[in-house]
Amino acid sequence: MPVKEIVSESESKMKKAIEVLHDQLKSVRTGRASTGLVENIKIDYYGSPTPLKQLATLATPQADMIVIKPFDPASLKEIEKAIKNSDLSIAPIMDGRSIRLNIPPLSEERRKQLSTQAKQTGEQTKVSIRNIRRDAIKHLEQQQKDKLITEDDLENGKKQTDDITKKYSDKVDEMVKHKSDEIILN
Repeated sequence: MPVKEIVSESESKMKKAIEVLHDQLKSVRTGRASTGLVENIKIDYYGSPTPLKQLATLATPQADMIVIKPFDPASLKEIEKAIKNSDLSIAPIMDGRSIRLNIPPLSEERRKQLSTQAKQTGEQTKVSIRNIRRDAIKHLEQQQKDKLITEDDLENGKKQTDDITKKYSDKVDEMVKHKSDEIILN
């Protein structure tokens, strides 16, 4: 496998790690209501776990409220049950056709906990990015050992891999800092 392909494959894996981090950070609470808190809660919809965003319209009419309007009114009870069983710790308020979630303000201590949680999630992502880097370099070294690439190609591939690793690690830091600021300041 050519150096370019190995580096490209590593970069696409790192992009996926960043996308996963983005989704995980969306579900971390801030002081404001966000549909990201609930959109991926799995609802038992006719026997199959389905994300809430596929079953209902999600809106934030106020900074401290999320409104969930299911497409199928029969799924209202299942949605309520899933929200109660989630780790949100927010009681759903039913009003016939929709569910309201009132988001209480965060205490200073809770903000710090959530900020720490966001940083830990970022660290896990950076570990997976470094693992992708390690695997790519191992693959390059094996290619060189098998005489499929030259030593110069190996060094070039290592440099490219290190560059994309730094780029994505910096992106993780930037995303985590943004989320932490959002938690602390909102």
